[in-house]
Amino acid sequence: MLHGKIVLITGSASGIGAETARQLAVQGAVPILTGRSREKLEQASASIGGKHGCYVLDVTDFDSIQAVVRQIEEAYGRIDVLLNNAGYGVFEYFADAPLERFEAMMDTNYMGIVRCTKAVLPIMQKQGGGHIINVASMAGKLSTSKSSGYAATKHAVLGLTNALRMELAGLNIAVSAVNPGPIDTPFLQTADPEGTYASRVRGYMLKPEQVAAAIVKVIERRTPEVDLPLSASIGIRLYGLFPRLADRIAGRWLNRK
Repeated sequence: MLHGKIVLITGSASGIGAETARQLAVQGAVPILTGRSREKLEQASASIGGKHGCYVLDVTDFDSIQAVVRQIEEAYGRIDVLLNNAGYGVFEYFADAPLERFEAMMDTNYMGIVRCTKAVLPIMQKQGGGHIINVASMAGKLSTSKSSGYAATKHAVLGLTNALRMELAGLNIAVSAVNPGPIDTPFLQTADPEGTYASRVRGYMLKPEQVAAAIVKVIERRTPEVDLPLSASIGIRLYGLFPRLADRIAGRWLNRK
């Protein structure tokens, strides 16, 4: 089912993007790695045995995105899957965070998805189908202390994803969201440079391989939404039903940043 599929992945020079590319290549898909650093892309490329592509792309630059997407279409003839994975976070108190931090995270995490989807959607419409997958976060469903800026971007991603799913349903274009909890990737080096949060959640931190495997299944099954891990998903649903009770019982456990 995956054999020969052209899968464009943003933010794939490291972390879950690179790992997803490796797993897709093993199954015969053709991952197209993109990212801002040519050096890191080449390092990721060296770990992939199957057919794949690499392009330097900055999700904050729409002209760059359009140019790269045109190159990919010319080289491969189609784009079957767009995996919007590029993003970053910085964990800090709202009062301490400069306004520019909110703007920059929104520009990458949310507007980056808007730009890439805008560039790829006409190709999927022309070819009669496709699949758009947005990597959001559990933070997009449950905000905690020191994550106001980051969580807001992921709430926006989920809102966009849900609207697109309805708009594109009749065009044979599936739209999915993948919502992982904390993952052991370079993301945390930026979000939590002192390592405080990482040390507190080490016991239930996801491995990149787990998240990548879940993404591959989403591509295979065109699943609308996946929350990782399942235990966190159940907890978030309970929180939505009983927010005040959950704040009293689990507030200290949730606020580990």
